Amino acid sequence: MDKRLKFISCLAVFIMILGIEGMSLAAGVSSAKIKDIAKVEGVRSNQLVGYGLVVGLQGTGDSNKTIETLNSVANMLKNFGVSINTASLKTKNVAAVMVTATLPPFVHAGDTIDFTAASMGDAKSLAGGVLLQTPLKAGNGQVYAVAQGPIATGGYSTSGRSKNITTVGIATNGAIVEQNVEDTLGKDGSISLSVDNADFSTSARIANAINSHFGNVASAVNPGRIEVMVPPYYRNNVVGFVANIENLSVVPDSVAKVVVNERTGTIVMGGNITVDQVAIAQGGLSISIDKSTDVYQPSPYSLGSTIVTKNKNTNVKEQKANTIVLDATANVNDVVGALNAVGATPRDIIAILQAMKSAGALHADLQVI
Repeated sequence: MDKRLKFISCLAVFIMILGIEGMSLAAGVSSAKIKDIAKVEGVRSNQLVGYGLVVGLQGTGDSNKTIETLNSVANMLKNFGVSINTASLKTKNVAAVMVTATLPPFVHAGDTIDFTAASMGDAKSLAGGVLLQTPLKAGNGQVYAVAQGPIATGGYSTSGRSKNITTVGIATNGAIVEQNVEDTLGKDGSISLSVDNADFSTSARIANAINSHFGNVASAVNPGRIEVMVPPYYRNNVVGFVANIENLSVVPDSVAKVVVNERTGTIVMGGNITVDQVAIAQGGLSISIDKSTDVYQPSPYSLGSTIVTKNKNTNVKEQKANTIVLDATANVNDVVGALNAVGATPRDIIAILQAMKSAGALHADLQVI
């Protein structure tokens, strides 16, 4: 009995150790929801743009030199049965603007969206102005919304002084959607997921995670796309099916990469980067040049003239090189930590990483921006 109890106790301790190690390994792995690393194709916003007039300005509109404003005002008045000569127009209270908006997915006719109006002439400010009815078109040329109403600039401009940018204004819920955006989500019995950062491993893991929960319904077509068949019991609840998929957890994979910015000395690196055994010698050469001007004045009542001489003193100082040896098990974090310990600057580290990449000791994609 004592031997059995001893064996069971040892087995329990062994299982506890395995559990603790498994928890520590899992803690080192970063997982993400599918909704954070992929998106459903077709669920996207659309850009809208239009040309309009802002009226009611207090003398801060376009000048008479802005021909497009003069013609626009004349054409608008003609639509209301008023004929006028553009030469007699005074447009200081009117400004020509480009109106932009973003049409969200799945909106319906009658919904309201925000719009932004930006001056395209020489107007000084749009503060206090009202945008006249402006059709907003998508890339296919169709009108999806109509914008109209007062705009807010969030600043002021007076007596040559201004706060914030007053030639751009916004209107919250100032545009009305005129037609529905076609909803084709899951209509053909399938949906497609687009991976944000195309990767073979990430796509395969997403497909495996979906299949483990819903059966064999997903397949990775390429590194950036996964095709998913909607199960029969979800045909009438595609939104619920997509919601369940988005909340599945997946461990994304990525290419080992080091991104450096030589202008600012910034270094960003991933944790999956490794290096071969390498020896690094780091040192610096500093050169200083001092300039001085000497003036030699002749003695009084002499026939000599003033002489000006320019002198240069050059000092060269070479720092003692620090040599670092890293084993093949080291990663870039160890390299940077060791270089920081010997006083290497960020620019020195960038130069060393570039040299390591050229020597084949750095196993990562080195990207310089």
